[in-house]
Amino acid sequence: MKKKLKVLVLFDISCHPPKDLDFSGELDSDERITENDVIDALNRLGHEVRVLGVFDDPGLIVDEIKSHPPDVVFNLPEQFNNKSAYERNVASLLQMLDIPYTGSGPTGLTLCKNKGMSKEILAYHRIDFPDFMIYPRGTAIKRSKNLGFPLFIKPLQEEGSYGISQGSFVENDQAFEDRIRFIHEKMDQEAMAEEFIDGRELYVSILGNQRLSVFPFREVVFSKMPDDRPQFSTFKAKWDEDYRERWGIQNIFAKTLSNGLPEKIARICKKVYRVLRIKGYGRIDLRLTPEGRVVILEANPNPGLAAQEEFAMSAQKAGISFDELIQRILNLAFKN
Repeated sequence: MKKKLKVLVLFDISCHPPKDLDFSGELDSDERITENDVIDALNRLGHEVRVLGVFDDPGLIVDEIKSHPPDVVFNLPEQFNNKSAYERNVASLLQMLDIPYTGSGPTGLTLCKNKGMSKEILAYHRIDFPDFMIYPRGTAIKRSKNLGFPLFIKPLQEEGSYGISQGSFVENDQAFEDRIRFIHEKMDQEAMAEEFIDGRELYVSILGNQRLSVFPFREVVFSKMPDDRPQFSTFKAKWDEDYRERWGIQNIFAKTLSNGLPEKIARICKKVYRVLRIKGYGRIDLRLTPEGRVVILEANPNPGLAAQEEFAMSAQKAGISFDELIQRILNLAFKN
């Protein structure tokens, strides 16, 4: 589908939008790389683009769609009313309005956002993942005997490593209880304790609905991290450039995978993508142990789409330009 389309780009903002709905100031920010990259690509492709920042009023979305009916919505919000769990509700609203939109629907967003629920589904399909236990707020914090140290503690419904720091890695019961209590009290949500898997950390980007394309794998390496220090992606390790430079943290294309392993990883990741109902585009994060065990850490529907982020870079390595990638994602919105 290459015809000129009326595209409404939705993205989340952190406060009530201006009365004149002029988002030029909001978009003029280094933090809006994804939105600007997508908008620029849509303009280069010749589409008619409108933008709308949403915070806590779904009526604005309804009014915009009624006043300026789009052919398709490029759905970029990662939260609603500062709640990441409400990302699914934006997709639900678009679905009820019967408007084609990019990325995953409410089912996929719900399953992937709730890390406990997604692991239960992976277990049913016999897909390997770390042992885990969920600790709701208000319940006793007691480690199960089935969970041996070291453990990794993280918030149940966050992404982008939000809420993950060096303190997330625990090796005794006191640190275990302290970290879970921190997530309960400071982040106001359930906590999940899971087995820490030592190994290479790979990111696998996938495009499609029924027919899936798996792009070249990316890997995060910690070249200056001491061997006796656990290596995992904290929030700083992903987003703080000074921190990344200090510890030699780089994201590169994965190398030296033994014969048959890339095919095995791709096969497992496509299965994860399907059973968790991801649509359009997604990224599967995993650990590859020295013994060749492929352990799924989490699935990310609608991952970051900036031209220099993992998904777009993997697509480019596969020979797909950024503009072509955006067009393909747009086309998938019209296909179930």
